[in-house]
Amino acid sequence: MLVSLVGLPGGGKSTVGRQLARRIGATFLDSDAVIEERIGMPIRSFFEQFGEASFRDKEAAVIDELTREADRGRTVLATGGGALLRPINRQLLRDRSTVVYLRSSPEELFRRLKHDTQRPLLQVKDPLAKLKELYEQRHPLYEETAHYSVDTGRPSVATLVNMIIMQLEVAGLLERSPDTRWDKPSSAGH
Repeated sequence: MLVSLVGLPGGGKSTVGRQLARRIGATFLDSDAVIEERIGMPIRSFFEQFGEASFRDKEAAVIDELTREADRGRTVLATGGGALLRPINRQLLRDRSTVVYLRSSPEELFRRLKHDTQRPLLQVKDPLAKLKELYEQRHPLYEETAHYSVDTGRPSVATLVNMIIMQLEVAGLLERSPDTRWDKPSSAGH
């Protein structure tokens, strides 16, 4: 079983993905981390040197590879915020995995990211306007691709993980284990 998390930058895909993988006994993969390892530099540097189109080519190859290899067991994949811009990525993720959209408002993301210096698309004069633009462009793609959506709003990471697990159990994709507790505390906090 492969669960792929999609959503805007700062929506919690990596943080929630790590906790979800831990809770369901899965391997955690982050497509951006895999890309950085392969290109030997931070994504921001790659963007600056080679441009977004070249980065999206690398990203598409990695998503194809990671979704193909995912049949080796339970896996949770956190994708980059722009991964769904390419139709092939949307198709591969939808066909080869259960896609969960971590839906966040631009305003909520701005609160989380206003001091972030690592996300290349947000290194602009007005990051909130950029987040609104990204939301308008990408939200329909996330909705089209996702099997399930979870509003991130203000819930803790543990609550978001519980919400995803419940959806997977209701869908019959995950058996409810006897030790599953919806109020299970998490050391991750918010």
